[in-house]
Amino acid sequence: MSLYERDFYQWTQEQAALLKAGALSRIDVENLIEEIESMGKSQKKELISRLTVLLMHMLKWDHQSTRRGKSWLKTIATQRTEIEFLLYDNPSLTHEIQNIMLRAYRAAAKQASTETGLPLNTFPESCPYSIEQIMGESIPPHLQ
Repeated sequence: MSLYERDFYQWTQEQAALLKAGALSRIDVENLIEEIESMGKSQKKELISRLTVLLMHMLKWDHQSTRRGKSWLKTIATQRTEIEFLLYDNPSLTHEIQNIMLRAYRAAAKQASTETGLPLNTFPESCPYSIEQIMGESIPPHLQ
């Protein structure tokens, strides 16, 4: 069993030390490539997840006006901030935001349906919000 399989943390430290020392011939290239690709995918997954939560709360706000509360607004604000940080640290994801938003919206609508008990067809088939509305710093009129 390789160090990569036995002790991932130690493997990362060893790989970093080898890179710093310029000992490129001793690098575990195959696993290093896999981990670098995985790190990029995890950033994209985090963006999808945060957009899903944000959109779900926006949908709940729009479709359950009698249940609106500060916690939903707090979640919306928190997710917007976290998405902003994520995009600041990973600006290339901005180029994919439209496709990511479409994917996140489908998941958000399903989750909103489950949480509200409303039929899935209650929610628009495609995302009713623009990127500006989703990421807006002020509370859009439909969220007031």
